Amino acid sequence: MKHTLTPRRYFILLAVMLTASVGDTLLSRGMSQVGPVDLHHLGLLLHALTNINVIAGILLLIGFFASYTTALSWADLTFVMPATAFGYVVIALLSRFWLHEYLSPYRWAGIVLIVCAVGFVANGPSRTEHPSNHPDLDLMDSGVGR
Repeated sequence: MKHTLTPRRYFILLAVMLTASVGDTLLSRGMSQVGPVDLHHLGLLLHALTNINVIAGILLLIGFFASYTTALSWADLTFVMPATAFGYVVIALLSRFWLHEYLSPYRWAGIVLIVCAVGFVANGPSRTEHPSNHPDLDLMDSGVGR
């Protein structure tokens, strides 16, 4: 199979990765500013929706959803998810240096494993090709014999 990712498709995968990572980080920052929220007190949840970091995080996650569904239109789920898993590295770095969270050596080791796995998946084809069950129809669709 031929590896057919165009620069535009790489851009979509990059958008999936970055919008999810930065969106999740902004949500975490915003919710740490708001404090604990309980589903039994919806007023607190509505108050969280007024935080600028939560709003920005939600907007980025909407961008994630748009780019994610775009990627799934031309690639397999088993390609898109691992190919965008480098976002876990971005989240770890943002969490460490922006949110000042502690990352244990085990977490860093897990991140290294994710990066290695992304390398394996990214070298494969983006779409599973299925052999045709109707080769005669495919021949007619190609216009041969007209």
